[in-house]
Amino acid sequence: FDCVQSIESVYTGGCVAISQDEQRIFTTCNEDIAVLDMASGQKLADLKGDTELITTFAVKPDGSHLVSASRSMQLVVWDLRTFKIERTFKARDSHILAMDIDATSTLVATGLADGTVNVWDIDRGYCTHNFKGHGAMITSVRFHPSTENLCLVSASGDGDIRVWDLKQRKCTSVLKSHVSAVRAIDFDESSEIMVTAGRDSVINVWNWTRKSLIRTIPVYESIEAAGVLRIDAAAVFNSQKGRVVYSGGEKGIVRLWDLDSGEELFTQAKDRNAKHTFVDVMYLPQSGNLCAVTNDQNLLFYSVEAQLKRVRQIVGYNEEIIDLAYIGNEHKHLAVATNTEQLRIYNTDNLNCELAYGHKDIILTLDVHSSGAIVATGSKDNTVCIWAINMKAPVNHRVTCVAVAVGHTKAVGAVAMAQGSDALFMVTGSEDRTVKVWDLEPLRAIFEDPSHAATLVGDAEPIRLHTRYTFQAHEKDINSVRIAPGNKIFVTGSQDRTAKVWDVETGQPLGTLQGHRRGVWNVAISPADRVAATASSDRMIKLWSLSDFECLKTFEGHTSSVLCIEFVAGGLQLLSTGSDGLIKLWNIKDGECVLTLDKHEGKIWTLAKQQSEEFMATGGTDSVIHIWKDTTQEEVDRMHQEEARTLEQQQALDNYLLVKDYRNAVSLALSLDQPHRLRTIFQDVMMAAENRHGAESDDMPRADDAILGNAAIDKVVGTLSPEQLDRLLGYVRSWNTNGRFARVAQATLYCVLTQYSSETILALPSAKELIAALQPYSERHFSRLDGLLTGSFIVDYTLHAMDAVGSLDADRTDMDE
Repeated sequence: FDCVQSIESVYTGGCVAISQDEQRIFTTCNEDIAVLDMASGQKLADLKGDTELITTFAVKPDGSHLVSASRSMQLVVWDLRTFKIERTFKARDSHILAMDIDATSTLVATGLADGTVNVWDIDRGYCTHNFKGHGAMITSVRFHPSTENLCLVSASGDGDIRVWDLKQRKCTSVLKSHVSAVRAIDFDESSEIMVTAGRDSVINVWNWTRKSLIRTIPVYESIEAAGVLRIDAAAVFNSQKGRVVYSGGEKGIVRLWDLDSGEELFTQAKDRNAKHTFVDVMYLPQSGNLCAVTNDQNLLFYSVEAQLKRVRQIVGYNEEIIDLAYIGNEHKHLAVATNTEQLRIYNTDNLNCELAYGHKDIILTLDVHSSGAIVATGSKDNTVCIWAINMKAPVNHRVTCVAVAVGHTKAVGAVAMAQGSDALFMVTGSEDRTVKVWDLEPLRAIFEDPSHAATLVGDAEPIRLHTRYTFQAHEKDINSVRIAPGNKIFVTGSQDRTAKVWDVETGQPLGTLQGHRRGVWNVAISPADRVAATASSDRMIKLWSLSDFECLKTFEGHTSSVLCIEFVAGGLQLLSTGSDGLIKLWNIKDGECVLTLDKHEGKIWTLAKQQSEEFMATGGTDSVIHIWKDTTQEEVDRMHQEEARTLEQQQALDNYLLVKDYRNAVSLALSLDQPHRLRTIFQDVMMAAENRHGAESDDMPRADDAILGNAAIDKVVGTLSPEQLDRLLGYVRSWNTNGRFARVAQATLYCVLTQYSSETILALPSAKELIAALQPYSERHFSRLDGLLTGSFIVDYTLHAMDAVGSLDADRTDMDE
């Protein structure tokens, strides 16, 4: 398995900005700034911070640079072409809370916590203006759109609004009407009307020329964002003069107001059980959308022309991934349960996400019907919701809650639906230790045609489901429920350290799987055999027979609790995840762990696989979903190709040696990474050269004085690339450690040293290590040769002495005769 995609956090709360061309989104992600592609939602880059939290940032209108501020009180200018820091300069002695860049992309205004407003030249990096006068921290700053006036508007936490003339370097007006923090400042298209809104629950409309209040619009909610729509967009809502103000705040909805009459033109309908509030709303005039940023780190896009219908969602932060499953016919979408009350549906192609509201508390578990279009979710609100999903439908009709199961007295931690359309029932397990079997027959029309669920349900309330039977199944919380193929039996796993097998028809127990020393987190049933597997906090996985309920095998390998298991490869293998952050693949036959994957940084609560098993997804406490691809076949094909290519090259090498084409033979041996074959070539050629020279008479000139016995080989060694030279010297290092190969090693080393400069050799990646390894062994070999040379002198002396003794004996013999 290879990790081919990751769905990670892109927004953790804080500032959000969108480029003027609406091609990029910039979000605060912990201490960094994430750069996202607007069309795909993919992360393009991370602007790494200084380990301090980002307080605010702004993007130049021309899109070339981004200016950010953090708690380190540094202003950082980022080049958005290279995503690198261009310059950094020190701000004043207080945190920057608000920021805006003028229309010419030259000046940036910063509002500080001490009530000071500063204006900076972005390209030169110095402060051009320092304004004081506010009595509270600055909550908003905004340049006037006109490049001729050069005016700046700032607002503070006490509700005061000040207008600063940059040419005169002074405050020209103080506007007092708000009684609390002003969070939004905007201008209409004529630049003659200014709109301000704040946490005092009013929107004020000002005449810019006279700096006077035209009207106050009470909105009865704390406002975090407001602005003026373009006239052509405002025409959709029948405004008298086409001037419409939008607002968003604590109610978590967008509301539209007539700027001239103060009347409310439109109120957005809030999603059922939605608890979010808006911390910012940005108008995107090119696409005609409003982008709302929620306090639970989501970005919601609403179309103005479609009367604020939601057209897109980007989830910024997932918290813990508790459960997930593939859905749809093509299995391109993931249903995800996190530490929130929303069901999240991710498109794995573009990472767009649908949020489904229905539960009132955190979703703990989910299960998908075999059709791929029906999902059941269990929650801490003690209920189970049944969802019909059609990702090809309009945005607001893709996920529909069609039924609710109410009956458990505590959180529902396990749910499973019968597979197929013949048996329509659902089994749930809860912290109240009971198991309930629910009748899904009232939903038969929806199960047969899930694509028309929204039409069948309409605006009616979800159907209330009824139970077939209820019984207490365990002594502690029930963590897992699985229904066996055929829908005749189901298995439950509990914190009471047991798993139990039950008859679907009667609800009677068939057997108990005992053997774990701690609670059972998960159960799985083989698709091929009457076999079940259990995962436990005792770090073991056990395989059980569903015929006699005996333990067949125990798998040990995880170093912490095993949290999730799933049969794959037709029941021949088992996937497991654990608190140790590891994913393991086990062979059922021999119980061996054949693969371990390590990419998560915390507990892995869940894994899901496609029906084809081509992809699987895992998620856990690190808030990241990793998508893995089964590359077994690709790996086998790659190995076969490598083997075929190696055989072809091996045959070519043999052919080169046969015709004594040493130049190509040496090059090929190096590329094949065959040090033994290369050493053999060098030894054979050197030996052949020595034999040839020995056969020649001493008074005849030698035809070949090559170092390695052949001039072609010497030439090849002298023309190697740096990578090949580094590899050859690595071979020499290995040969040099063995006295039998020291001669060929030293000859090769001498050939290299005579043809390459010291600068070339020292520039090699492994030069230092190679020299350190070659030197001691070379010294040892030379010392041995010195000893042999000394010994040869003794032998020579002995032979001469023996010759002298022999001549004396001959003389004595002659004298005697």
